Amino acid sequence: MLSQNIEKALNDQVRIEAQSSQIYLSMASWAEIKGLSGVSKFMYAQSDEERTHMLKLVKFINERGGHAQVSELKAPKTSYSTFKEVFEELYTHEVFVSNAINELVHISISEKDYATHNFLQWYVAEQIEEEAQAKHILDKINLIGDDKGGLYLFDKDIEQLISKGSASTL
Repeated sequence: MLSQNIEKALNDQVRIEAQSSQIYLSMASWAEIKGLSGVSKFMYAQSDEERTHMLKLVKFINERGGHAQVSELKAPKTSYSTFKEVFEELYTHEVFVSNAINELVHISISEKDYATHNFLQWYVAEQIEEEAQAKHILDKINLIGDDKGGLYLFDKDIEQLISKGSASTL
């Protein structure tokens, strides 16, 4: 059985994961209209992944005797100056999500809720991968600089990786 404090904290994370899905969906839409099909596909996949993370939390809360809440979301940003800005915001957002997960782990330990602590370890590992991937992509973008040919190749590379289902190897 979840304590009220942990149930609230988990529901806050449900909102964060839902918001993440919306943010990445908005990024995908922006990239699509800019002709960046690879970036767009990558962001659509990221959006789907975040929704899956949200649903996993919803199921856990309900299975542990709580009530998962679906809350209102803030409209995400819809326009970006450059594709680099998109990935800088992706990285910043992933760091934010990692901090939120770490706070959840802290709460679960302080309340001696070891079932929740165990459940959250998947999210801890996932966030390590998400941050590393975003940082790796930013490093590639910084290598490209303002080279349009480099952008074209980057967009094609990221699209091929999504097709293979392994964006983390970019």
